[in-house]
Amino acid sequence: MRNSEPIERLIASFRNLPGVGYKTAERYAYYIIEADSSEVNDLVKNIMSAKTEVKFCRECGGYTNKDICSICASRSGDIICVVAEPKDISVMEKVKNYNGIYHVLGGTLSPLENRGPDDLRIKELLSRIEKYGTKEVIMATNPDVEGDATAMYIARLLSPLGVKVTRIAQGISMGTDLEYADEITLTKALEARRTIN
Repeated sequence: MRNSEPIERLIASFRNLPGVGYKTAERYAYYIIEADSSEVNDLVKNIMSAKTEVKFCRECGGYTNKDICSICASRSGDIICVVAEPKDISVMEKVKNYNGIYHVLGGTLSPLENRGPDDLRIKELLSRIEKYGTKEVIMATNPDVEGDATAMYIARLLSPLGVKVTRIAQGISMGTDLEYADEITLTKALEARRTIN
């Protein structure tokens, strides 16, 4: 038996979420229909609140609801961990012994997608390194062709400045997105980072 039209529309909306197939979307739709109205209202309110209140930190480019995120406001700039996307910060924060700050590039170099150095937040990174007197930059872009090319490009840019540039170790499989790496793998990769020549 086919679902009614409102249920199918709800299923279609859930299927737009990453990694959600038809069966999972259908389970979510039935859950919403069977849930208490106050629970559904809370969900809608939280989704709208996140959509309207979350913005980019003016320092690192990560997600925050303030002008400057709590990490930038409370940590030293001696070490900057460079990531491609804002969501990568929460992934890297699972590593309990990292106390530096972050810098979000807003993507990686990708000639196929016409994304070059001017499309990334590289100038902002250089300004922050100068501002903080940063001693080390950790490249934590995904271990794929674009992530490696971006890491190498930035390492070459920073070489004349005397800043140590390291790359997280390959405990993370080539082609894997950071968001899917577990805490132990990330911790080991961060500990075994290496200097980029």
